[in-house]
Amino acid sequence: MSDNDIDIDLLVVGGGMAGLTAAARAASRGASVVVVESSGAVGGSGLFAGFLWSAPTHAVMDEINPDGDPALRARLVDDFGAATDWLRELEVPFADAVTVLRYGRGHRFDTAQYVAACERTVKEHGELLVRTTVTELLEASGAVVGAVVATDGGTRTVRAGRTLLATGGFQADPALRAELLHPQARDVELRSNPESAGGGLRLAQGVGADTGPTGAGFYGHLVPSGVALTDTSLFVDLALYYSEHALLFNLAGERFVDETVGDHLTTMALLEQPEARGLLVGDARVFRDWITGSYVEGTVGLDKFALAQRRGARCAIAESIDEFADVPEEWGYDGERIRQVLHEVNAGADVVPGRRYDSTPLTEPPYYVVEARPAVTFPFTGVRIDRDCRVLRPDGEPIPGLLAAGADTGGVYVRAYAGGVAQAMVFGLAAADAVAHPLP
Repeated sequence: MSDNDIDIDLLVVGGGMAGLTAAARAASRGASVVVVESSGAVGGSGLFAGFLWSAPTHAVMDEINPDGDPALRARLVDDFGAATDWLRELEVPFADAVTVLRYGRGHRFDTAQYVAACERTVKEHGELLVRTTVTELLEASGAVVGAVVATDGGTRTVRAGRTLLATGGFQADPALRAELLHPQARDVELRSNPESAGGGLRLAQGVGADTGPTGAGFYGHLVPSGVALTDTSLFVDLALYYSEHALLFNLAGERFVDETVGDHLTTMALLEQPEARGLLVGDARVFRDWITGSYVEGTVGLDKFALAQRRGARCAIAESIDEFADVPEEWGYDGERIRQVLHEVNAGADVVPGRRYDSTPLTEPPYYVVEARPAVTFPFTGVRIDRDCRVLRPDGEPIPGLLAAGADTGGVYVRAYAGGVAQAMVFGLAAADAVAHPLP
């Protein structure tokens, strides 16, 4: 970047999956593009993913995500095919479609290869700056017309026809987690890149953008308590996906959620329980079929219980249900009540909450016990947008010149989930379309 001001078609704030998708697509269609990324490398949390998937139909999306913004969830379904076409255009191979999270459908692909392809495309046609931050958005006559960016060499002014916020959410900021997710979210584990700390949200708020929805929740998974997720490989390896086939108890020894609807939903529910921790219990069948099995077709199975033990998590093996009455006092759980509930479940009692998708009793000893805590990947609350990625004011009117995509946005999902990579790619492509075919 020269010492002088520059004038471009698209400035992208954030080099994660959504930002790179938008930048590469726009650049490949002839737009002048600059991407600024605060960290030393691009990719963001998308590098830790492995599937492009979502709800396959509007009916499924509406069923599992009834409170999501109707226009946004519809575009996610409608343009999923465009995302796979974009992979083909970049010559990034992907596997045949498989079922994901019981209700979804999607493809395994190499996210690192995808990020590298986008990065090459941007550099061939535009500019990509790392260790660069946006200090303020520029406004003129009520429109966003670019930004001031800061590098090690000083500040520069970038004037742009469109500015896209794609910084990846606010999950790396404990204060924002506590304010916008739940007070106990301040201390949860982060299964995300450490750079997504609300930069896009603050920039948008600074120019009058609307944010929300309140109480929308977040995407994350249960992880063994007491294990720091300092190694990014643990984001997947330690995620206790098998909770959908197990039972989860709070400190009072009570079940508080239908575990079978999805580990990501159970994770949100656990955050709201006392001390945000619980005992996850599976029997030998769960261990054989799910703890050590493949969570999604095409992935390698891993003994998550053994890994949690090696990492120093609070784990135990009980030879019988009655042994739960002797849960160590220092753990803080009502073991006698857990014993009673396990017997009730195995007797076929009409338990509450119910177990909609897997009511199989846990009758095969031994029992594998892991203390679980929630870990956050990205929030569902964020900058409000329309289906064309235009950032909205509280009155519903778009802020001219300002776009947002990916985890910076709110409203796509509300206490529901149908794919983070799909959200990033579909709306990243939509943002590029908004540059090529601008709306008023």
